[in-house]
Amino acid sequence: MPTFIVRRATPPAADLPVAPLLQRIYAARGVRDPVELQRELRRLTPPDAFLSMEKAVDLLHAALRERWRILIVADFDADGATSCALAVRALRAMGAAWVGYRVPNRFEHGYGLTPEIVAVAAEERPDLLITVDNGISSHEGVRAAQERGMKVLITDHHAPGQTLPAAEAIVNPNQPGDGFPSKNLAGVGVIFYVLMALRARLREVGWFAERGLAEPNLAQFLDLVAFGTVADVVRLDHHNRILVEQGLRRIRQGQCVPGIAALCEVTGRPQDRLSTSDIGFSLGPRLNAAGRLEHMGQGIECLLSDDPDAARSIARRLHEINQQRIELTAEMETQASARIDRLTPDVGELPFGLCLFDPEWHQGVVGIIASRLKERFNRPVIVFAPDRDGNIKGSGRSVAGMHLRDALAAVAIRHPGLIGHFGGHAMAAGLTLASAHFETFNRAFDAETRQWLSDDDLHGRLLSDGELAPAEFSLEIAELLREAGPWGQGFAEPLFDGLFEVTAHRIMKDQHLKLWLRPPGTTLALEAIAFRRAAGFNPGATRVHAAYRLDVNEWRGARRLQLCIEHLEAV
Repeated sequence: MPTFIVRRATPPAADLPVAPLLQRIYAARGVRDPVELQRELRRLTPPDAFLSMEKAVDLLHAALRERWRILIVADFDADGATSCALAVRALRAMGAAWVGYRVPNRFEHGYGLTPEIVAVAAEERPDLLITVDNGISSHEGVRAAQERGMKVLITDHHAPGQTLPAAEAIVNPNQPGDGFPSKNLAGVGVIFYVLMALRARLREVGWFAERGLAEPNLAQFLDLVAFGTVADVVRLDHHNRILVEQGLRRIRQGQCVPGIAALCEVTGRPQDRLSTSDIGFSLGPRLNAAGRLEHMGQGIECLLSDDPDAARSIARRLHEINQQRIELTAEMETQASARIDRLTPDVGELPFGLCLFDPEWHQGVVGIIASRLKERFNRPVIVFAPDRDGNIKGSGRSVAGMHLRDALAAVAIRHPGLIGHFGGHAMAAGLTLASAHFETFNRAFDAETRQWLSDDDLHGRLLSDGELAPAEFSLEIAELLREAGPWGQGFAEPLFDGLFEVTAHRIMKDQHLKLWLRPPGTTLALEAIAFRRAAGFNPGATRVHAAYRLDVNEWRGARRLQLCIEHLEAV
């Protein structure tokens, strides 16, 4: 399907205390009140807005007072890893007698608090299990833990099913009846709020003074909150923008765990100018790679280490694993694309909901493949790979207009017994099937997708903030936009479009396109880079319509303006 550049509707700009260009950009994102631009921690909603927060704090207070053994059970992605490191560090700082963690191996234990990971956790003899970034669908796992004498506190942000597990307490902004205004917190944001509420209780009862403990400043952990929030690609509403902005400030000032500094080092990202894009596209994938191909314990240890040398060593290993992930992903993406080409030569004849499975594929990277195919074909995609139990596990990505988890729930209702387990968000979800059910699910998912989307919805759309004036092509404007975020999911980084004359071009590393562009009627010479777009470029093109972002290119101490091309077509 072709991609169209659509200029955002631009309502009248509110009277915000920012430059006119930013007023226009903020207005297009619905910002009307100057308060929405304030990023101080005092603007956060208090923790008591959560349903069951008091139950959770009662449980944790008892655990500290009675010296329970506490075990954190984490998810195996970057959100889970940062949530785990945050919980371990903060609970230890608050005087917990013993805090450990376990993270499932995706290939052996499955996702979340399963009976299998409970059996592994039992080896540590915990009195209390705390889930982070998982657990809201773990009915069997909660029962298994309680049968072994453990209490369970679930902290999660995923959408729940029709019933909730019978845990002692559940903190999740998306559970029925919860009054917390932001439904977009990542798992790390949820556990951060739990810890804030716990610290308030401990302060109130004189816990720190009685034990001679220094009261922890939880702001010191915002580096982990920012990292996990950005890496999990949750919507950056006002709450999340505050958390991310405050965390980024601390990272840039060197006030972060050694593991984050080490990841900056191995990826070559400047820590003092780290951006959300750096986390999303460089640091986050290194951390995620451990959970995809090996075990997320390596990523968690990187974030828990207080020894810079040890953290650096783990970060280098994570970088190596990520290189393996890149190679595996490229191979699987080629195979998946060839499979789609065999389905039909005409993209318009593809199913609305696209499902792919190969018994040789690796389940650790199916989510990445689904994301790339979704971007290429502009439709929901689920990619499956076999697990060790004879079933297949799928990871899906959706497009605007279809809530993927709700769509899977609808398929499960219409076809009882078809889906084993499922869960997730609007834009990303996972599920398990018996391998014999793949074709049936394939047809059912396509039929359900057609209930949500029309042909027009399958066209790729890039939302543009319009044209820039010649005077706005400057390093100063690029830096202004960089600092005006944080940008991310639901609060998109500014994207502009316009016509340009092509004065020169060259191919880099056989796939990237370097361009020199000139806005018509000017003498400007603008450098531009279009990643992975060399194959589709016509070398004879002299005029192009481009959608681009302003960026700062840093090389050997020099900083200059660069356009990052998102879409390019000859005129």
